Amino acid sequence: MKLLYYGGQKSGKSLLAEKKILSLSSNSKPYYIATYNNTYNDLEMKNRINNHKKQRQENFITIEEPHHLLNIIKDKNFYLIDCISMWILNTLNTPLDKLLNHLDELFKIDATIVFVLNDVGNGVIPMDKESRLFVDRSGIIGQRIASLSDKVYHIVLGLERELK
Repeated sequence: MKLLYYGGQKSGKSLLAEKKILSLSSNSKPYYIATYNNTYNDLEMKNRINNHKKQRQENFITIEEPHHLLNIIKDKNFYLIDCISMWILNTLNTPLDKLLNHLDELFKIDATIVFVLNDVGNGVIPMDKESRLFVDRSGIIGQRIASLSDKVYHIVLGLERELK
């Protein structure tokens, strides 16, 4: 089973996605794949990460992997990938077709995966090229994940609405 939790920043996506994967993996500890590349030396992001760690407590086996998700996803396990937006940022220099192929291969694995993705496409067109690339890729990759997922949830103000 593959599920997508999609919503704006601080909408409650991660918390709801965590609850979902914990309910699905009741007999085993799920994996939490943290995709943030901690090389940016961003103190505010470090605080966000620490809050996420406190939130998930000891309920998950955490794996930090900013690029190669296929290397760690195995059959019959339960995974939360938080988040695809950071994975997109980390892979901006990778050709889009390779990223889409990477996702297609992920969906072939017989594992339960909950994807978390930020909604960044509801604003103005960014002024700089790199930001436009990120927003465009977020939309394209989000569409691919949504089309392949069994269920898609839109999160607003801590509330989830099933879209698919």
